[in-house]
Amino acid sequence: MVPTILKEGSFRLFFFSREELRVHVHVAHPDGEAKFWLAPTVTLATSVGLSERQLREAHALVEKHLEEIQNAWNRYFGS
Repeated sequence: MVPTILKEGSFRLFFFSREELRVHVHVAHPDGEAKFWLAPTVTLATSVGLSERQLREAHALVEKHLEEIQNAWNRYFGS
């Protein structure tokens, strides 16, 4: 299962339901995908296919919606 948290522009933020325990979010774009750790700060974990500009946009999007993402994580996986 892949719960989508939000869509904004060409980006979709989502979780994989049984990937790992560390709080993170995936950001998909038609050109590729990135994974960001959320704590202690938003940090790029991995990426494939995205340009530096797209990674900056994805990072900014995660920062902008950080509280919403963390709340969705807690609702889905438990706190």
